[in-house]
Amino acid sequence: MVALKVADIDSQRMLLRIEQGKGRKDRYAMLSAQLLELLRDWWRIARPAVWLFPGRDPMQPLTTRQFNRVVHAAAAAAEIEKRVTPHTLRQSFATHLLEQNIDVRVIQVLLGHAKLDTTAIYTRVATNTIRAVMSPLDRLAPLTARRPEPPA
Repeated sequence: MVALKVADIDSQRMLLRIEQGKGRKDRYAMLSAQLLELLRDWWRIARPAVWLFPGRDPMQPLTTRQFNRVVHAAAAAAEIEKRVTPHTLRQSFATHLLEQNIDVRVIQVLLGHAKLDTTAIYTRVATNTIRAVMSPLDRLAPLTARRPEPPA
């Protein structure tokens, strides 16, 4: 995230190119229309040359430490009392997708996980999804007690 370049925004395909992201892999992430508008506003204000979010030295990207401070400040401003880290944003994204009933394999691709087991960790967090599942037993017609018929 901190190393995003202005050129990494693909507004035609609505994707963000992430170079050497988690696991040192290159990948693409979905770009929402709302985020694109916010990024365009940011670009008009800041006019970043290379790095979308330059650090104190404009020739260098924002550091992870600076980004961590921004996330903590945003959490405080939103009056979120739980511990929040930049990774919390990734976890929340996955959890919200699960709660919208997005297939876990689609989420696996979006997060760039090689193994489905890694993505499955998020299913433990999505308790609303678990609560919304109806047991197949509950779909059966109610059973009524029948008295056995006497032998003829």
